[in-house]
Amino acid sequence: MLELSILGFLAEQPLHGYELKERIKALSGHVRPVSDGALYPAITRLVTAGKLNQHMEEGAGAAPRRVLSLTDKGREDLLERLRHPRQAEITDHVRFNTLLAFLRHLPDRREQAAVLRRRLEFLETPASFFYRDGRPVRAEEADDLFRQGMLRVARATGEAERAWLTEAIARLDQPS
Repeated sequence: MLELSILGFLAEQPLHGYELKERIKALSGHVRPVSDGALYPAITRLVTAGKLNQHMEEGAGAAPRRVLSLTDKGREDLLERLRHPRQAEITDHVRFNTLLAFLRHLPDRREQAAVLRRRLEFLETPASFFYRDGRPVRAEEADDLFRQGMLRVARATGEAERAWLTEAIARLDQPS
């Protein structure tokens, strides 16, 4: 997801490393912090793979800054990641939000809708944090206040997300 975030933000505009880190942190850092030890090696991998360009630029009263921009190969990789997200990027809420943050870069509305349909299909499958006798435990069946709370919040969030996904898919399916 870190590479997707890098490619996605750089598809919008060239950025230097610190700006990029701050944007990634704002997107998912409260849940999954990004460290320099993860970010800069990921940037180096993408530069080495020809997916990012970098050049030095004078800093405002400071040392020169490394400015990163997306190459055509990087844009192709971004679009491929958006078209065909891994299953974990559909099922994990934080990863899906990262995918959603950049889905607008995918130019084909049908492909955008296909990604949303995968998420909707996942959300419509009965699931729970807790199981009893092989079946999902509902909030009303949970044996303590705190698990009831988890399950009620998850149900409300899931209902809201399913409603939005249904609306978004309908809009994307309309002729432009």
